[in-house]
Amino acid sequence: MTHLEQVSLGLDELEAMRLADYDGLYHEEAATSMNVSRATFGRIINEARRKVADAIIHGKALTIENKNAKEDYK
Repeated sequence: MTHLEQVSLGLDELEAMRLADYDGLYHEEAATSMNVSRATFGRIINEARRKVADAIIHGKALTIENKNAKEDYK
């Protein structure tokens, strides 16, 4: 069995992708929903999208971390 390298999304990154990419909210609306600034939301969604692209392009496993990393973006 081959072991895949992993890329982990935080819960905040997953929520940002849900709001922006699945629900189709504008960044301002999504930021309000997450109780973060528009700039913070932008950083979260950019990092989430980069991680998902890395997993797809390089054939890595995508995992969801069970932690809230919101403080990392302040």
